[in-house]
Amino acid sequence: MDEKLKIKISIADRVYPLTVDMSQEEGLRSASKKIDMMIKQFEENYAVRDKQDVLAMCALQFASQLEQKQIDSSADNVEANERLKKINDLLASYLDK
Repeated sequence: MDEKLKIKISIADRVYPLTVDMSQEEGLRSASKKIDMMIKQFEENYAVRDKQDVLAMCALQFASQLEQKQIDSSADNVEANERLKKINDLLASYLDK
């Protein structure tokens, strides 16, 4: 049985009350901290006038990181499949002898 927790997450100086599974709490709190750190970094490094612009930049940064991980994972899977095929072919050739 999944127990629900009522938590408050702060992002960009706004508090968001959420009801989440216990298993999600740590990830949400960690994500909130990362977003706030990224906001601070963007505000320090760029002349940003609006919080919405900073949040959009954060969203783009996180989305691009996720996409890159998926691309890298896909490339790793292709490489692993090629290796497995070579091993399978090698084993098949030994078994046929």
